[in-house]
Amino acid sequence: MLAGILKENGVSADGVTLDKGARTALAFVTLRADGERELMFYRNPSADMLLTPDELNLELIRSAKIFHYGSISLLVEPCRSAHLKAMEVAKEGGALLSYDPNLRLPLWPSAKEAREQILSIWEKADIIKVSDEELNFLLEKDEIDDESTLSLWHHNLKLLLVTLGEKGCKYYTKNFHGTVDSFRVDTVDTTGAGDSFVGSLLYKLVDDPSLLEDESRLREVLKYANACGAITTTKKGAIPALPTPSEVLNLLNGV
Repeated sequence: MLAGILKENGVSADGVTLDKGARTALAFVTLRADGERELMFYRNPSADMLLTPDELNLELIRSAKIFHYGSISLLVEPCRSAHLKAMEVAKEGGALLSYDPNLRLPLWPSAKEAREQILSIWEKADIIKVSDEELNFLLEKDEIDDESTLSLWHHNLKLLLVTLGEKGCKYYTKNFHGTVDSFRVDTVDTTGAGDSFVGSLLYKLVDDPSLLEDESRLREVLKYANACGAITTTKKGAIPALPTPSEVLNLLNGV
């Protein structure tokens, strides 16, 4: 079913692997009055947890321009080894490594384990996107400024992004940093907003990596990504709420 939904939305399912003996993981989302969500998960074990390095489509991974990943696959073996192998192969193939930790604390044995595992692959990434709440968690601080944020900078990093919800995002590179405001919308459901943001950014970046070195053009792309994230919050669901290019342009142009 999920592979079919990907195809319906123009996403190749060539890299999807099926496991006849395990279920697909499920996430149940409940919404609060302000559109923020609470998540419950159904797995243990789910098919993704059982993925092995030998099951990876290495040729497909080598052909990628950008390899994007989270941290949930670091939870257990064998999927942790598969995750690390995929990162290694993608990097050897010349891909940019993009990391969104996507913290889901209830899945981890402890906060300490989650923090350690998320940071264990931190210095491999070229691009990292975290939410302000994830940043608070990783740094174990309630108040975060630019100096404390940059304590997570590493020499391989090209772009560090901190999403701020309705306040937009902050960006940090080797040569410049700043803030891009978001758009005022009527929020219904925040599910998928972060994915919409980072997906649209990578969509723009995949054909022009030089954006990372040009602040004015990067700001325009981040404005576009903020618009995508904002529109996603105006509808219920994740994939059904993702905006079309015309919807994004209308928001950008104030239509």
